[in-house]
Amino acid sequence: MSMLKETTTALRMSLFLILVCGLGYPLLTTGIAQTVFPAQANGSLIQAQGQTVGSRLIGQNFTSDRYFQGRISSLTYKAEASGNPNYGPTNQAYLDRVRTDVARLTQRDGTPPPIDLVTNSGSGLDPHITPAGARVQVPRIARTRGLEPSRVQQLVEQNTTDRTLGIFGEPHINVLALNLALDQLR
Repeated sequence: MSMLKETTTALRMSLFLILVCGLGYPLLTTGIAQTVFPAQANGSLIQAQGQTVGSRLIGQNFTSDRYFQGRISSLTYKAEASGNPNYGPTNQAYLDRVRTDVARLTQRDGTPPPIDLVTNSGSGLDPHITPAGARVQVPRIARTRGLEPSRVQQLVEQNTTDRTLGIFGEPHINVLALNLALDQLR
């Protein structure tokens, strides 16, 4: 009889924990997030002309010379597969890819690229580049769009986010936001 009582108690406790931890807690945290931080809870989506064009949190692959290009992604920017190949600095495939990218970007932009333009982020999805990564692209973008380089540089400066609280992280630029601002220039 005591074995049946223990089994019944264990099943009731399991059912209770499933309801609390598997249903109640997720619903509560989702409700709080939707109330307090709705934009972030829904993926920090960016809208342009009534359409969702991306997220502030996930990089995109811009290939046209008319746009700023972000960090490379070994995952082709698939959010469901974040990560990177974890190649070490002595891996020959990694070194060959970086050398090829450095040569290509140097030829395209006329100057060697900063490290962030030829290396992955830890997630492979980073939507940000450094101000130096944007500056090397300014002459190309100004030339292809028929704009003054100073105007494009001003746009870079306007879209640069400083360190959090002045001490955490590095200054960075969200490439999608910068390209959308670039499209607004006429």
